[in-house]
Parts: sequence; C-alpha cells; structure tokens
Amino acid sequence: MSGSAKLRGGLAPYAAREEQSRGRRHPEPRPDFRGEYQRDRDRIVHSNAFRRLVYKTQVFVNHEGDLYRTRLTHSMEVAQIARTIALALRLNEPLTEAISLAHDLGHTPFGHAGQDALNQCMRPYGGFEHNLQSLRVVDELEDRYPDFHGLNLTFECREGILKHCSLRNARRLGDVGERFIRRQQPGLEAQIANLADEIAYNNHDVDDGLRAGLIEVEDLQQVRLFERQHAAVLEQYPALSERKRVHETIRRMINWVVVDLVRTTGKRLEEAKPSSSDDVRRRPRPLAGFSDAVLEEHLELKAFLRERVYRHHKVLRMTAKAHRVLEQLFTAFLDDVDLMPEGHRDVARQAEREHGTAGRARAVADYIAGMTDRYAILEHRRLFDPAERT
Repeated sequence: MSGSAKLRGGLAPYAAREEQSRGRRHPEPRPDFRGEYQRDRDRIVHSNAFRRLVYKTQVFVNHEGDLYRTRLTHSMEVAQIARTIALALRLNEPLTEAISLAHDLGHTPFGHAGQDALNQCMRPYGGFEHNLQSLRVVDELEDRYPDFHGLNLTFECREGILKHCSLRNARRLGDVGERFIRRQQPGLEAQIANLADEIAYNNHDVDDGLRAGLIEVEDLQQVRLFERQHAAVLEQYPALSERKRVHETIRRMINWVVVDLVRTTGKRLEEAKPSSSDDVRRRPRPLAGFSDAVLEEHLELKAFLRERVYRHHKVLRMTAKAHRVLEQLFTAFLDDVDLMPEGHRDVARQAEREHGTAGRARAVADYIAGMTDRYAILEHRRLFDPAERT
C-alpha cells in the first residue's frame, strides 16, 4: 500500500485527494511506492533551484554571517509549521509540504531588494514578480527530465505556489490562473502554506534582528505577542541566559499563533461544512485564518519588523547596494548577451528570435534571478572590477 493510500482514510472531506487531482501538464505513469504529491515534494527537493536557496538571503546578505536564516532554512521552517497545521486539520500533508518547500524557488538574490530591482529593470518588458518566477521555475526553467521542461508538478502544487497574480498575468497562465479570474480561493493546503510562511518569517526575523543587533529585547516590549510570552518565560525561568530566553520566547510565540490558527480554522470549517476541496475554492474568502485578536497581534509584529528591522539603516544600505548590483548586471547582460555563460547566452538569443527584445530581457532576468547572493557579487566583480580575473 502506498503512503498516499494509508493517508487517504484519515483525510477530511475538504482535503486535497490524489484521485481527484487535476493532474500534471504532461501525463506520467503513477509512482509505485509514493503518492503524486510526494513525487512533487521529491522533485522540488532535488531541483537546482532548491539547492541554490542555501545561498540566497532572507533579510541579510548571505556572507554577513553563518547563523542568519537563508531562503533554504526559511523554506524548511515553513514546511515544518505547515505540516503541523495540516495534520491537525486532517489536510494532505505531502501536498502542504511540497507547496511550502517550493514557494520561494523564484526568489532573486538579495531577497526583496533584488526582486524590486529586477522588477524595475523589467518594467518595459512585463515586469518581474518572484511568485510568478517560482511557477516559471517549476514549469519551464528546471531542465532535468527527458520528456518535458520543468518539474511537471501537479495542478494543486502549482496552484499553491502561485499566491498572487494580476488579471493580466492570470489570463496567460491557463489552469492555475483561472481562480484569479473567477475570484476563487486556492485549496486549504495552499492557504495553510501561505499562513505558515507569514508565521515563519515574522517570528524568525525577530530572532535574526536580535542576533544582528538591529533591535534589542527592550524594543520588543512594545509588541504584545513578544511581551506576553517573554514575561511568562522570565517568570518561569528567572535565571535563564538571554539567548535561551529569546529562543524560548520565540518558540512560544510560534506555538501561540499556530494553535490559534488551527482552532480558528477548525471552527470556520465546522460552520462552513465544505464537502470537498473544490467547495473550499468556491468560498468568497479563505477559510484558513487567525482569530481577530491574534491577527491584530500578528500584524502588529509585522509592522514593528517593517519599521525597526527592514527599514534599519544597515539593512537599507545593503538594499541600496543590491539594487545597484542587479541593475548594473541586467543592463550589461541585456546590452551584450555574450557576457553570459554559453547556455544562458544561447537561451537569450533564441528568446530574442521568438519574442524580440522582451524575450531577451526575460532570459536575462531568469539568469539573474537564479543567482545566489555570492554568485551575483562575483559576477558583478568580474564585469566591473578591472583587477578581477574573468
């Protein structure tokens, strides 16, 4: 019996079920000892894009310290949180995990700073958005299998990866774009993966911000979610070192919002009584979510991080450098595709033959988006530092 067959009997009626999947873009024989969503997860883990996440930044540039989170560690933390929630709600755990692990595959080097820079460069050619790029990675750019481009993931996994999309882009995406046109919701597994992403980066950016010295514990006393758990830890363990006290506080913060999410979503499901995953999709609003009180605290923490960490002068200086690096790389490669490695150069020339300058620009953006922080810095040096060997 396959792992998916064992799981199926314990799934809730509204969970994603493999026998009801809308399938893959290219039909394949069923796997012998894995479920279809397990196959999705395994293909994601073995992809080049997934491995590169280890050298892509979360908030801090990768070379600044070995203990800061990267896109890879973040994706693993998201998957762990999402799996816990999925199991509690009797959702499809392998699908939830696959979506969580794939959600950042299209992220540029230098995090959101890199995305903003590439979007600015690509504005005359259709723009750039990391969420769409993640889908592009799994649909087209990964090149590992003899029968198709991309990873050929299931519809449900691809749907979950695409969290946001304009109507203009949705119309050209086919099946995964339909829900944005019809104003429908994704499946619950995708909803949970999205919320787990927010939980992970909110709480773990507190840890990284403290570790980097951008904020102090005293600063966080104004944030209710932190202050409540920190006071409880201090009362229970008055002699605990600050490092352990912070770790225990953040652990409890995550638990607090996860428990609320499970309970609140469970109540909504009891009231709505969706009979299937498609019934979930037809709802006017997502069924997964926090209670009003916890959502308010969650957003308060998010606002604090935006003002005190993401807009800290040290982070903004790094952001400015990242903008310059990627803008200069884009301009140089767009002007002369021969500066790119042979494989990427050939792709750019073919794209230009088929789609003109916009095709060439998209190929350049694909190359830059796939870079790690370290590689982008090295390529910039190779191009612009006269003393650097090519």
